[in-house]
Amino acid sequence: MTIRRMLTILKARTGARHYVKTACSAVRMLPLGAGLMAAAPASADVGQDVARLPRVLVLATGGTIAGKADPRSAIGYDAGSTTGQQLVDAVPGVERLAHLQVEQIANIPSQDMNHKVWFRLVERINKAFAQHEADAVVITHGTDTMEETAFFLDTVLHHEQPVVMTGAMRPGSAISADGPANIYEAVKVAAHPQARGRGVLVVLNDTIHAAHWVSKADSTALQTFVSRNAGPVGIVDPAAVRFYGPARARLSLPLPSGTDLPPVDVIYAHADMDGRQIDDAIRAGVKGIVIAGMGDGNVSAPALQALDRAVAAGLVVVRSSRVGDGFVNRDVEVDDDAHHFVASYDLNPQKARLLLQLLLAGGVKDAVAVQHVFAFGY
Repeated sequence: MTIRRMLTILKARTGARHYVKTACSAVRMLPLGAGLMAAAPASADVGQDVARLPRVLVLATGGTIAGKADPRSAIGYDAGSTTGQQLVDAVPGVERLAHLQVEQIANIPSQDMNHKVWFRLVERINKAFAQHEADAVVITHGTDTMEETAFFLDTVLHHEQPVVMTGAMRPGSAISADGPANIYEAVKVAAHPQARGRGVLVVLNDTIHAAHWVSKADSTALQTFVSRNAGPVGIVDPAAVRFYGPARARLSLPLPSGTDLPPVDVIYAHADMDGRQIDDAIRAGVKGIVIAGMGDGNVSAPALQALDRAVAAGLVVVRSSRVGDGFVNRDVEVDDDAHHFVASYDLNPQKARLLLQLLLAGGVKDAVAVQHVFAFGY
């Protein structure tokens, strides 16, 4: 019986809270042992039998990595202007790492990324692994929303096979474009045996990140991605792929059965904040609100009163933080128990929004049950 089928049956029989407990237990850990995990280069020797190379399916979605220069400025470009096949064809030596099959899922700037593309990615990846079309998947993607796509896929994909995302901070037409090297290293990681069981990975600029922690931290720098509160899970270079430790336990939830996700708004907290944005969200019919709060997820007194109105209207309220690092803890300056709020722990607002959407889509609306999932691993 599949995990998805098991959770569906349990939810029908025992309700949302048991559904959450079962979902939290549906995780996998790869027993690789502690410490630095080095391996021989994943590239093939000249005399190696080509038939033994792993099969990697490359799914292209657009982004800066597929961008071309525009004369509007010295650094102007239009994202999503090059096909995935053109990107792969421009990477020297990548054919010695794996048999590559390239498909175009979308060709958009990642600021336009949406749940419809995510659903198509999940459908294609599930099919590729179920029908043994590929041993691993690489996704080319814009960096602006890469962490959100990675987190969503990491939560709803239930495979041991590697899924690796990559992108670029400079378009392919730039003098020192970083896309070709990032694609090469993403394929190298995807083809590596120790990448199995680690969920969705993000590979850029010689660094391997886990989807749970990765976040874009600089608007223009090549080393834009960091892993908040945890650090990268490994490194990759032309010589080898190295992971720093064993795979972590991952939260797994079923993909919603419909074609949409419940609407959840992220509202940014600031000094002199009133409750207008929160009240507007209630009137608009959203099902949940994630607060990008000040400090440890705090809001002003008027905003706090508006959040109480949101809870009274049946919305789930999650407190996250606009601060880059650290945790949002329960019952510090805000009495979460009294207000029936959820603390996001280590999830930033954009990832907290996705997790809440998935839970609401699965029928989990009770604040205690939602908090149980957000506290997973802690």
